[in-house]
Amino acid sequence: QAPLMESGGRSVQPGGSLKLSCVASTYPDASDCMGWFRQTPGKEREGVATIYSDRGATYYATSVKGRFTISQDKAKKTLYLEMNNLKPEDTAMYYCAAKKSGAELYCSGGYYAEYGVMDIWGKGTMVTVDS
Repeated sequence: QAPLMESGGRSVQPGGSLKLSCVASTYPDASDCMGWFRQTPGKEREGVATIYSDRGATYYATSVKGRFTISQDKAKKTLYLEMNNLKPEDTAMYYCAAKKSGAELYCSGGYYAEYGVMDIWGKGTMVTVDS
């Protein structure tokens, strides 16, 4: 089984909502940082949101703040990304990723998201926002 497996991506109209899921074969340790990243062809990968596994401190990219919510269900070993008020510019392949033994400050401060220095990556799930 893949260490991280995303699902939930599909086509949706502008203004719509989606909830992505990422199932971890072994849930992150307390000091791990989990995150969602996205990439479109010809563009650099963007860190969308991260969450520190232990205390749930979160970080959001400016482009999604107020519209996206990252959360986790440790019992289900699952990371979520709830996306509301979707825009065409949200169209991308979305990847789940994990930073092992990360620092909370770097996780909630956006360092891991901005530089993409994660240890484990999923294969991605495609989100298309188009009327």
